[in-house]
Amino acid sequence: MADKQLFKAWVPRWLIFLTTLLLLLPTLLLFAMSTANVSAAVGYYGIEPADVQFSLLVFYAAIAAFTPLETRFFNRIATKEYLLICLSLQLVFAYGVYHSHHLGVILPIRFLQGIVNCGTTSICLNLLFRQLKSDHAREIGYSIFYGLILCVAPLTSLMAAPLIDQYDYKVIYKAITFCIIPGAIMLLSIMHNVRLSRKTPLYQLDWVSFVLYAGALVLLAYVLVYGQQLNWFDDPMVRYGAFLVPFLLLMNYWRQKSLKRPYVYVEIFRYKNIWIGLLLLVILYLVRGSFNLTSQYFAQVLGMDPIHTYRFLLWNMLGVVIGCTISTRLVILKKSLQALWCTGFALLAIYHAVMVHFFSTEANPSHYILLLILQGVGAGLLMGPIVLFIISSVPTVLSKSASAIGVFVRFSTFSLSLASLNFYQLYFEKIHSNQLAEGLNQSNSLLTQRLSLYQQALSASGMPHDQAGRAAHALLAKSMHKQDFLRFCMDYYQLMAIICVITIVLILLMPIINKTIINVKNKQPAAAGF
Repeated sequence: MADKQLFKAWVPRWLIFLTTLLLLLPTLLLFAMSTANVSAAVGYYGIEPADVQFSLLVFYAAIAAFTPLETRFFNRIATKEYLLICLSLQLVFAYGVYHSHHLGVILPIRFLQGIVNCGTTSICLNLLFRQLKSDHAREIGYSIFYGLILCVAPLTSLMAAPLIDQYDYKVIYKAITFCIIPGAIMLLSIMHNVRLSRKTPLYQLDWVSFVLYAGALVLLAYVLVYGQQLNWFDDPMVRYGAFLVPFLLLMNYWRQKSLKRPYVYVEIFRYKNIWIGLLLLVILYLVRGSFNLTSQYFAQVLGMDPIHTYRFLLWNMLGVVIGCTISTRLVILKKSLQALWCTGFALLAIYHAVMVHFFSTEANPSHYILLLILQGVGAGLLMGPIVLFIISSVPTVLSKSASAIGVFVRFSTFSLSLASLNFYQLYFEKIHSNQLAEGLNQSNSLLTQRLSLYQQALSASGMPHDQAGRAAHALLAKSMHKQDFLRFCMDYYQLMAIICVITIVLILLMPIINKTIINVKNKQPAAAGF
């Protein structure tokens, strides 16, 4: 369907492009909305930080599970009508979360938000690609989209920080409603009610596969988020979940092999390159997940408030833009993927290795600007080309299934990254806490001197002597906790740097990578998950 039929004749291309992005951005912001400020969410709802993480993953699981099914709705309903349905439901669900105060109500709504968000994102992505008229519109479109995804978490937190500082936590869902409305009205007002693809009937929708798939993903999220907190297999829910996840996934796999119109074409796993692409995607998400520790370090150790923390992370977003721009150009010029990926992982290795030496209880935040840009450039060089490599690794007819599997891998690796951060933080902090305690016991004079120093400082500021003594012990405990956290960050970043170096070696040992030609020109994008 030509653009002049889809959009009204008087509408310039730049306005279509701008309006689509104006709607796409708040749609992406919904993803990280629940974790915009974990402390505020915990305080407002009276829940645990793990509950906040789980609400994020429930949203993500809905996107991953609905991605293969969404294409049927996209092909059946006219684009403007489909967009109106998705946006209306999106506003209803945002309003529902705004008025909900119980996690048992919020989680189902977040799941429904993920399903609707999948449809809205699919429409915006297809519209975006159609405004890029070059021969490499797909490459450019994917780079823009995944660049936005890399920036969405800090951008969401930055926008939410002043709202949470002035109002109750729930007001961010009202804010996202008002952010969606302008782009929605503008886009709907310039569109004709036509289709972007051939109309297909909505019969024999494979809801059974959807339920099996969604159930497995939600259970996987539950096991990875709550496993550490509930002492893993000592808890019956975690135990049953760990058993059901592989059972449901295997059942769904064999079900797809027997269906005439499968939910996902499992034939994609016959292609060697898709395994390479998925492996690199797993590593990228694991390494990228460690970036959360940087923002925690700025807040917990350097004492930066949320607004200043996320303003500071704008430098990282600048790096992402630079990295995505460079990678897109190199992919279009068909430069060596091996060289591109080795450069990206090398930048991430340098970032992690240098940050190990920059973690300190006192530091000038401006010293981290170059490192933040470096990390963003590394991630930007990798994200788009890896996704394009996965899609190009299979025939055109299987490209949407490859995209759907890519969403599953990103979801599972993102969940695993959260779980590994939780696990290693407790593991390393316990080790360093014991070592620090032993050191203090062996030199009680140092402990006495530090307590005396704290007490004198507090007394000098006007605090009564007995209260200053109690406060001194609290300050010492806080100082020890900072030291434990810093040592954990250093250990974890060392591990990530080693993983990046190993990945570079693996890439160099696989010359088949350069034999794969990036070609997504004729491959219509599937509903793109985060």
